[in-house]
Amino acid sequence: MFSSRISSDLTPNRLTAALARLRQARVEIDDLTESNPTSVGLDYPARLLDPLASPAGLAYLPQPFGLPAARDAVVADFRRRGISVTRDRVVLTSSTSEAYSLLFKLLCDPGDEVLVPEPSYPLFGYLAALDSVQARAYRLEYHGSWSVDIDALKRATHERTRAIVVVNPNNPTGSYLKRQELDALAAHCRAHGLALIGDEVFAEYVLDADLPRSCSVLAQREALSFGLGGLSKSLGLPQLKLGWMVVNGPDDLVRPALERLELICDTYLSVATPVQVALPALLAEGSAIRKQIRDRITRNYRALLGAAPRFPSIRVLPSEGGWYAVLQVPAMQSEESLVLRLLEADHVLVHPGYFFDFPREAFLVVSLLPAPDVFDRAIARVLAQAEAAE
Repeated sequence: MFSSRISSDLTPNRLTAALARLRQARVEIDDLTESNPTSVGLDYPARLLDPLASPAGLAYLPQPFGLPAARDAVVADFRRRGISVTRDRVVLTSSTSEAYSLLFKLLCDPGDEVLVPEPSYPLFGYLAALDSVQARAYRLEYHGSWSVDIDALKRATHERTRAIVVVNPNNPTGSYLKRQELDALAAHCRAHGLALIGDEVFAEYVLDADLPRSCSVLAQREALSFGLGGLSKSLGLPQLKLGWMVVNGPDDLVRPALERLELICDTYLSVATPVQVALPALLAEGSAIRKQIRDRITRNYRALLGAAPRFPSIRVLPSEGGWYAVLQVPAMQSEESLVLRLLEADHVLVHPGYFFDFPREAFLVVSLLPAPDVFDRAIARVLAQAEAAE
């Protein structure tokens, strides 16, 4: 009766089951997997959401790519970042996840492949499968810093490959795509007729402003590319459900891509009018929220770097940006066993590395978003428990 795009085995894993038991028992958990900025004590302006009540939101004016004024606001926000885009190449979506779905529909037939980074965001496989597309991994390598293994990526490219996904900065490694990597990817895409999809939702959350990094996949024009962003990360407002993509590249590829995207978007018309009407005012308020988030993650990252040297068997892998940090811990036990012990004995929740497809044991991934008092006491338990497991 049900589609094979969804696994028939929906049994919760051991960590999910243990967390559910503790929450049912009302045990207080320090959550170092927290990715929701609205739940970590940030100071949002009291009247931030007032523009959602604008009477203009009562008029329904269906536009496949979104209202012109909202798209102009996205253009202005890119200009603030030093990136020049035009309204005709901006497409509004309800989320970055929906943007992926639209692009998979645009670029792929059932059974085609997209290349995705590994380790990285754990939902790519699910998003691809729901559009009957295969996600094939290419490796990020770590040699003191993270980099794309271009040769491995080329070997992973097959006749049914249609696109390469990059996350910039990557989640959870925090590594930005460097200019030479972007140039190599763009040349490979152009040579093989592939699209380049750049998930850049964390782009502005730089942990070290002096690091060399590529500002955007939109910085090149050799390959057909799509730069993704949205309110979920740029304003810390995931509940408003508005994202965008910007189409870039050679005109002979951009034009037909936009024509086909217009048909796809016109079929769904998924973005709500009130949030589009409010977008210019929301983006104008964004700097204060971004600064709070940037200050929070920088503070917590520095606290982690300050605490870790007392635990010589644990290494904090360098991060350049984003909301997460990666800890390499002794592999004397499985990641799952360590994470379960942290949850059940210390009431601290962290991600095991295998959630993000790290190639080997043992890594933990922690969010840098929690309030400082929560982060400090929780990370102290994590470091102590991981060291004791050696």
